[in-house]
Amino acid sequence: MTGTWALVRLALRRDRVILPLWLLLLGFLPAAGIPAYEELFPDAASRAALAAGAGSNPSIAVLFGPAYDLSTAGGFTAWRFGMFTALFTALMAVFTVTRHTRAEEDSGRLELLGSAVVGRHAALAAGVITAGATSVGAGLLIAAALLGMGLAGGGALLFGLAIAGTGLVFTAVAATTAQLTEYSRSANGMATAVIGLTFLLRGVGDSTATATWLSWLSPLAWPQLAKPFLQDRWWVLLLPLGAALAIGALAFFLAPRRDLGAGFLPQRPGPADAAPSLAGPRGLAWRLQRGALIGWAAGFGVVGAIFGSLADGVADLFGSSVEMTEILTRMGGANALVDAFLTSMAGLFGMLAAVYGVQAVLRTRAEESAGRAEPVLTAGAGRLAWLGAGLAYALAGPAVLLLVSGLAMGAGHGLRTGDLGGASGQALEISLAQLPAVWVVAGAAALLFGLLPRLAVAGSWAVVAVVVLVTLFGPVVRVEQWVMNVSPFSHVHGDFAAGPLLALAGIAAALLAAGLAGFRRRDIG
Repeated sequence: MTGTWALVRLALRRDRVILPLWLLLLGFLPAAGIPAYEELFPDAASRAALAAGAGSNPSIAVLFGPAYDLSTAGGFTAWRFGMFTALFTALMAVFTVTRHTRAEEDSGRLELLGSAVVGRHAALAAGVITAGATSVGAGLLIAAALLGMGLAGGGALLFGLAIAGTGLVFTAVAATTAQLTEYSRSANGMATAVIGLTFLLRGVGDSTATATWLSWLSPLAWPQLAKPFLQDRWWVLLLPLGAALAIGALAFFLAPRRDLGAGFLPQRPGPADAAPSLAGPRGLAWRLQRGALIGWAAGFGVVGAIFGSLADGVADLFGSSVEMTEILTRMGGANALVDAFLTSMAGLFGMLAAVYGVQAVLRTRAEESAGRAEPVLTAGAGRLAWLGAGLAYALAGPAVLLLVSGLAMGAGHGLRTGDLGGASGQALEISLAQLPAVWVVAGAAALLFGLLPRLAVAGSWAVVAVVVLVTLFGPVVRVEQWVMNVSPFSHVHGDFAAGPLLALAGIAAALLAAGLAGFRRRDIG
């Protein structure tokens, strides 16, 4: 364990931008919905109608979980934000642990540190401490924010600690997958697959009366199963604590029993000769991006189908709330509540597609930082061709994702209403309308990569955080319109209005051109 605290300080120094952004998002996400709840459902009748609609819709249960108590702001917060806050906390924990363990082995830095005064367990312990402390910090911030909104102290603390417990569980999961695989991408992929499995278990358990026991197997369901603000089941906290200790012990058991840089799962040897497609930058970019694109597309398809199946029940869920009907219709800019709901969901997919676009841009930065870009460029590939091949996936990848989500939403909605063709066309239109706004975010990441490569990672994710926070929570807290205009998604209204979309596309093109020009002139590395 020698050197553990030095590595913790190093991890905090490296993540001085990313971790505060995660804390801001996780800590204040649940509390942000309380004013909207009190405004949209101001009396007992509207809250009873909400509870009846949510309780009778299995699709709603798949998405948010069971509605135990929607008569209070605390019960609504636990239902509406419990699962998704737990999901985001799990992703934060996985990415943080992998970044400071397996990724350090990939780069060779851990071997240099280990050859000096750093103990064998120090890097793993530092990654676990960093992610675990961030999870606990997010939980305490959640509790403090809910207390500040006037909710009961016991329920707020239980809810926050339950979210923190989910983060601890997936901290241990990522620590274990880092021992099993040889590459950081594989470790992240395996850990996120576990998150997907637990989401599936929770969805089946929450929506099926005969299989509710499955929810108890999912750490994503435990914050809601603790029933904060209703029964306050403090004993449920023993589940994440026990799971985190058991899985974490497995990670520390495996760590000294493998070679540094190797994993327990054997790697399949590649072919003796490279495929002809790898002869140029385009083939290399496809090889680097294809796994992430396929995984994201699968997720967009599944979630899009769920959202589409929910659309027809929106009127039943919120129909008795005049305030909710008005706000959803206003968000969508359409006359029908269902159209407004589909437009809002397409906006969410647009922001997620922007996350993929930034990830695709930063993949080129990762290649440069790891020293793999320079040999490719010295072997005859031009700078613009190499970067252009990578940026093509930042543009085409989101288009594919929005196409998949639009078709899936249309299919889910069309099968429920019996109008498959009309619903598919409508969902596809409102989904693809988000594309220019996505390109603006990806273009901002490309600009940072080309001009300020050392700030590319932190700056790009900061852009994503600002866009998401302004778009999602700006209307809730009633910020000024000029603040809302900072987000490109504030200029998309669910249809192909030529003016705004062309303006956004022009801004994206200018950002990409500036990024390419900057990369052409700066030093590599």
